Amino acid sequence: MSRTGSILTLNAGSSSVKFALFDASRDLHQSMRGEIENLSSVPHFHAVDDQGRVLIERRWKAEDNASYPHVIEELLSFIESHLGKGGLTAVGHRIVHGGADFTAPVKLTPKVIDAVEALTPLDPLHLPLNIAPIRAVAEARPRLPQFACFDTAFHHTIPKVARTYAIPRDLTEKGVRAYGFHGLSYEYIAGQLQQHAPDLAAGRVIVAHLGAGASLCALKNGQSIATTMGFSALDGLMMATRCGIIDPGVLLYLGRHGYNFKQIEEMLYRKSGLLGVSGISGDVRELLASDADEAREALDLFSYRLAWEIGALVSALGGVDGLVFTAGIGEHSAEIRANVCARLAWLGLRLDPWANEAHAGVISLGESTVAARIIPTNEEAMIAQHSQALLAH
Repeated sequence: MSRTGSILTLNAGSSSVKFALFDASRDLHQSMRGEIENLSSVPHFHAVDDQGRVLIERRWKAEDNASYPHVIEELLSFIESHLGKGGLTAVGHRIVHGGADFTAPVKLTPKVIDAVEALTPLDPLHLPLNIAPIRAVAEARPRLPQFACFDTAFHHTIPKVARTYAIPRDLTEKGVRAYGFHGLSYEYIAGQLQQHAPDLAAGRVIVAHLGAGASLCALKNGQSIATTMGFSALDGLMMATRCGIIDPGVLLYLGRHGYNFKQIEEMLYRKSGLLGVSGISGDVRELLASDADEAREALDLFSYRLAWEIGALVSALGGVDGLVFTAGIGEHSAEIRANVCARLAWLGLRLDPWANEAHAGVISLGESTVAARIIPTNEEAMIAQHSQALLAH
């Protein structure tokens, strides 16, 4: 396994690319992180070191017409100038959807890139965005190894009964089934549990990944056996701007009453969830700071739906030993955690209010029959680990 050089991780979104740099000679210590945002208009390039010191702050001008390949070249050149010649040994990418075939990280060859691109009909919103930096890096540095880590891969252990929809069999055979997402986050949490709480890791744990996108995963002995996101990242929990689970009849109703496909898609992905219910914001922090009744209604619905879905996963697991909160809301919102845990008192979960307010690692009381924890996630570290392992082959 390679223990020299650095690994760059890229996480591409709709208008930005988040990146991090990991030093293989220091046990994959994260030495840099940053983002290139506003890719669709006037890009802004920002990076800090492991102490939070600004390393670069650059804004392009509108007349520069900075293309995707151009900003990726700028990023690679900056990384190489920072590391020195030969310092960058690989690039690892987060790919949202791996379909049924990609159940483990892979090295990106032209054939594999084409195969991933062929999955675009399964996720037309995310996959083109994930593939764009892969092709840009391949063009700029054709000899630099690249690796793909799939958010769906961790969920390949989910049994057939938990990933099958009650639809005509021919549609299921064409790939219309539950896949699950946030897999890199859940894989990281499973590893942290194994390292720091092995007894709990061997049991039945529900992990709540609560960010702008939110989902739950039921872990049994560290493996995913059920998750709330299904065929798409719209399913399951109420999110910042996504609706979560919804009666399909609502969509039929909208279609019959003047909404076209694009309008429905826009509503489901960008105008629903906390934003849609509150009419104020999809950001939990803003809603908690608001005195508006609509803000409180949105937060109450968020907590209700979260506790409801946890109950479903308790059934899938046949009981529960632990509940882990992670990602932005899960790690930082004591009020949301308290509201959810109060709704789960029937499980024997007893929250320690002082530990919860302090965002401690363990936030349940000693007599609680369910251990509640906060574990910060790190998807980028997971990508770096997989990339390093693949470099050795």
